[in-house]
Amino acid sequence: MISVTRLNGDRFVLNAELIRTVEESPDTIITLVNGDHIVVREPMREIVRLVIEYGRHLRRMVPAS
Repeated sequence: MISVTRLNGDRFVLNAELIRTVEESPDTIITLVNGDHIVVREPMREIVRLVIEYGRHLRRMVPAS
């Protein structure tokens, strides 16, 4: 899960695994796998950083085999 901010300033948590695409034009638009679009304040590069950090966190939680 990543924490992001709507344009009106409301913060919410988004399941990063549901993100299909992220684009900037100039607002950052996150498109989910179900087709929903969410416009957020964070720049695209920040969303990418948060998703990568989330993935790394998940991999650390996997027990060694």
